[in-house]
Amino acid sequence: MNKQEQLIMNVRDLFNKMAWINKFKMEDSLKGYKPSEVHCIETIGKNVDTNVTKLAESLYMTRGAISKLTKKLIKKELIESYQKPDNKKEIYFRLTEQGKEIFRIHEELHKAFQERDKVVFEQITEEQFDNMLSFVEKYSRHLDAEIKKQGITIN
Repeated sequence: MNKQEQLIMNVRDLFNKMAWINKFKMEDSLKGYKPSEVHCIETIGKNVDTNVTKLAESLYMTRGAISKLTKKLIKKELIESYQKPDNKKEIYFRLTEQGKEIFRIHEELHKAFQERDKVVFEQITEEQFDNMLSFVEKYSRHLDAEIKKQGITIN
């Protein structure tokens, strides 16, 4: 196995371990909510004037899937839709009080996970962080270009 294959395999393994170890606490603290619902709430909570297109791009889902998801979240009274007075065409979403509580719980969990893992990150130098971030950004830009080249769109 060459270094490129080893790196990709290790990143995938690392991601899967993170998802696995975090899963139980997430499921316990956010009972009754699917990961896609929580991630949608997170995206709305972190962004202003979030619409279906922004959610689709951010969550790598189709606009149709986002429409279904937002309808569920509206029905559960976790989000609400609104329009701006100067733009009656576009529909945006914001969190309700109940949605803000789910957002808060999710953020607290992420802070706890960061605290658990900080022992590793404290050992990394600024230069190492810069190198890793540079690599991830380059790889992400490459994948963005490949997505565009293949004509893959979120719709």
